[in-house]
Amino acid sequence: MDATTLETMRDALRGPVIGPGDQEYGRARTIYNAMIDRSPAAVVRCHDTADVMAAVDFVRGHGLDVAVRGGGHSGPGLCLVDDSVMLDLSGMRGVRVDPATQTAQADGGARLGDLDHATHAFGLATPAGIQSTTGVGGLTLGGGHGYLTRAYGLTVDNLVSADVVLADGTYVSANDTEHADLFWALRGGGGNFGIVTSFDFALHPVDTVGVAMTLWPLDLFRDVLRWYRDFLPQAPDELYGFFASLTVPPGPPFPEEIHGRKMCGVIWCSTADPAALGDTLAVVNEPGPPAFHFTSPMPYPALQQMFDPLLPTGLQWYWRGDFFDRITDDAVDVHADFAQRLPTGLSTMHLYPVDGAAGRVGPDDTAWSYRDARWSGVIAGIDPDPANAEALRQWATDYWDALHPHSMGGAYVNFIGAGESQERVRSTYRGHYDRLAEVKQAYDPLNLFHANHNIEPTPSH
Repeated sequence: MDATTLETMRDALRGPVIGPGDQEYGRARTIYNAMIDRSPAAVVRCHDTADVMAAVDFVRGHGLDVAVRGGGHSGPGLCLVDDSVMLDLSGMRGVRVDPATQTAQADGGARLGDLDHATHAFGLATPAGIQSTTGVGGLTLGGGHGYLTRAYGLTVDNLVSADVVLADGTYVSANDTEHADLFWALRGGGGNFGIVTSFDFALHPVDTVGVAMTLWPLDLFRDVLRWYRDFLPQAPDELYGFFASLTVPPGPPFPEEIHGRKMCGVIWCSTADPAALGDTLAVVNEPGPPAFHFTSPMPYPALQQMFDPLLPTGLQWYWRGDFFDRITDDAVDVHADFAQRLPTGLSTMHLYPVDGAAGRVGPDDTAWSYRDARWSGVIAGIDPDPANAEALRQWATDYWDALHPHSMGGAYVNFIGAGESQERVRSTYRGHYDRLAEVKQAYDPLNLFHANHNIEPTPSH
């Protein structure tokens, strides 16, 4: 972008326009994953929906490339593209709760912590992730799962309306009655169809939840994972637990004797009576005695914030994912092998349940196409040192290559990693891909919004 165009953009927009020569540029282009280092032509910090509309008009009118940042948590860094204009919504973080209708409206740049803080004041919540620094926008548009998913479904199952700036700069509301085709596509189709400037969510009575953490030594790994795969799907929807391979962090609540040890474990959340969780989880001894078991009632936002200090902005990340409808004995062996080979102290593997309420939504009701999955898995190589970036990539890729034959073929779109093929996008949307391509043709025929796991526009027949 030449200097004249940059100045013209500054005149046209209300929010700050930050170019490579500005002092703030280095900080403005920083995102959560420090492995992504790219240089946009400009960063536009949008103040409001009008600013987003004007920015879209400008980039389209000047033939510029565009990327959109909400919370900036995109693993492959889809919000940060060389020589593009980044439309940064991070200043648009308001949340308004209507306790009478049990709904919340969150701006496009809000984070889960903003949403949880606002809704918790009314004893309400909606299913969304496991970390408060995650952006509401990216998580929701990919489908969204978290601690409340077995009880209340995916994030998109609780989306009741969205306000969207389209590729032609116009503004629409999408819901079951207005732009219903767009609303269907937004619920899992990623950022392909426009820029969502606000999301309306249905809320549920959630206040204090029962929280537990159970860790076992790696010599019990196979027994624990086989027990978990059988136990959780038949448990009541109110009980959620994601399985993890991990290195025990050096600090509370973990006793010093297990600090730094590689283990497997389950992080539990119950929306039933928190006092009853201890009795519910008496079964954790069945696969073998845990090295650590902790239970406590906890305000829901505190649970969402639990991993924030461990995973701040600025770490190196490389991840890959897949859906699973079963965990075969051969898959158990793969997991056990790679748990022994965790490359760094923060690297991990998680199996997130997506059954229960999420599994009872119709397979064609939303763009999310894996209602028959039971787990959404992610393999994440993580470390603060850039020198370890290649080791993280290699471990995650080797792990994924070994595990993928035991998967359902596609992944949660937010867990598709950098450099994966277009075929991975197609496999993620299964039979919904062609319908999504037709919606893309209707709302973004020139593919202005292509800095994403892209669905190419296709004329309908």
